[in-house]
Amino acid sequence: MISPATIEEIKNRVDIVEVVGDFVTLKRSGSSFKALSPFSNEKTPSFYVVPSKGIFKDFSSGKGGDAITFIMEIDGLSYLEALRYLANKYHIEIVEEQSDESIKAQNKRESLFIVLNFAKDYFKEKLLEHEEGQSVGLSYIKEREISEESLEKFELGYSLSLWDGLMKEALEKGYDKDLLEEAGLIINKKEEGKTYDRFRNRVMFPIHNISGKVVAFGARILVKDKKQPKYINSPETELYNKSKILYGLFQAKQAIRQEDNCYLVEGYTDVISMHQTGVHNVVSSSGTALTEDQIKLISRYTKNVTVIFDGDAAGIKASIRGIDMLLEGGLNVRAVALPEGEDPDSYAKQLGTSAFKHFIESESQDIIRFKTHLFLDETQNDPIKRAGVIKDLVTSIAKIDDPIKRTVYLKECSDLLGIDESVLISEQNKILFKKGSASHPQPSDPMENGFAEAFMPAQKSIEKMDILKVIELQERESIRVLMNYGKSRITDQELQDQELVAYFLTEIEEINFINPIYREILEVIKARLQDGELIDGAYLIEHGREEVKKVVVDLLTQRYEVSENWEKKYKIYVPKESELLRDVTYSNILRLKFRVIQHLIETENKKLKNVTEETEVDQLLDEIHELKKIEMTIAGHLGNVTVK
Repeated sequence: MISPATIEEIKNRVDIVEVVGDFVTLKRSGSSFKALSPFSNEKTPSFYVVPSKGIFKDFSSGKGGDAITFIMEIDGLSYLEALRYLANKYHIEIVEEQSDESIKAQNKRESLFIVLNFAKDYFKEKLLEHEEGQSVGLSYIKEREISEESLEKFELGYSLSLWDGLMKEALEKGYDKDLLEEAGLIINKKEEGKTYDRFRNRVMFPIHNISGKVVAFGARILVKDKKQPKYINSPETELYNKSKILYGLFQAKQAIRQEDNCYLVEGYTDVISMHQTGVHNVVSSSGTALTEDQIKLISRYTKNVTVIFDGDAAGIKASIRGIDMLLEGGLNVRAVALPEGEDPDSYAKQLGTSAFKHFIESESQDIIRFKTHLFLDETQNDPIKRAGVIKDLVTSIAKIDDPIKRTVYLKECSDLLGIDESVLISEQNKILFKKGSASHPQPSDPMENGFAEAFMPAQKSIEKMDILKVIELQERESIRVLMNYGKSRITDQELQDQELVAYFLTEIEEINFINPIYREILEVIKARLQDGELIDGAYLIEHGREEVKKVVVDLLTQRYEVSENWEKKYKIYVPKESELLRDVTYSNILRLKFRVIQHLIETENKKLKNVTEETEVDQLLDEIHELKKIEMTIAGHLGNVTVK
């Protein structure tokens, strides 16, 4: 495990603007930076980085946290993997608290990575130095015109035709047999008493996770054997879930960001050949249908995808059905079909670098136009088939969230198909209505579900809301002030100069918070204060539970700031909240108390309806009268007019 001292050094050295800037183009916005969200599809920037607090907040997806959290989210890494990434970025030497042997015993994931890395090196060594590897594996690689640079870049290897070559060498070097099986490297048939290598006599394609560690292997057989599949992959393990991995993404991710486009191909060698032509922003789904998780992976780096189909009409029609998932995932999709009988590997070699790049750039079409041309030719004036194609196209368009894009595509389809646009719009609306009804049942009253409140004046909206909800909102505001300014000092005429948090806690001592998260935060603040430590949001981001961290990041991030132009250009000075802390804190405490008193009055009035004894009625009326006097007093301080 990484030592606490190393973790502390990483946190101290990290610059969140630098870290996020490696993945996202940031623009300054006041004291913060903003950008388009790397986690969702949006047109207006809602992703903020606050360097003074060392946090980011993405308002579109709800994600937020510090630099470590960002790396975990953007690259799908574990906490330890993110720390290692940052240590490498800032050239920090990692000090381990335990030996390699104890790490193996305590952390199976790390152990699996170690075993798989050994296997990668083993296969590579057999390819380059073993007689069989050179004569069989290396000959195939040279025949496919895979360069030495690509061989090194993708860490290709070769598995010998021996039944237990890898297993024997691994055991000799002290690797655990059970771990080899868990990593998918050997097969143990206990009922038959046989244990042997999973991969034999195949060229090996290591499959890397997003941080570059080997998590699995793809293997191509080199002998003709009808009983054996051409390709086999590692089984799913603790490290490898094929639906969440894209081959080549580790090598391609920077190029995908730079080009703002991702080419999607079918096979391993397609990816490698395109790299050799100078097209580096390319990944493969490894011959399987695209999954939602793979689409989310792509969308971290770009919203633009170009699918390159092999020159096989039947194959294109079979696989294009899954492309709708890309549209549903909010991606902009284009497609290009290679000539009959060609794949990216063969065609790249045939055309050469510049001609191949020109071909895929010039021949690609938006996916709707591509599908229209692909399927329309087969209808042969058959009205039933034509109607089916039209419905299929409109169904694809309906997958797109952006209404403007849908409108453009419907207009394009109308022109291509020679059909009135209103007919296509009508069909689309039917599909959207069914989709909306299934996922969001329509309320019988259009003013339900909060729609009315969106158009009401603020005071009416609050009156309509449950008073407990209003109290929660005020609790949230209280915690926001504490998280941002708890360590600040304020001056009170009676209590002199003191910490804001101490002043606040004294004033609300008898109030119990309703919201459990806000209550937990308040209890932590109290506990640390009793131990003589003043804390703010930074402490809870480091030490709090995940639910607490998320709330704190929300409260620390200001989406809007007053423009500096008010003072610089227009000579109008707008005071900052930090300059008005005493008033902000005082009014916030009063508002909280005001809502709590209103809730008590509401509770006592409900009791009054059910009381029959005259003495109890009188007692309740007295209590309500006293509460109303307090309510009027607080309202006077707040400047509210309360008539009841």
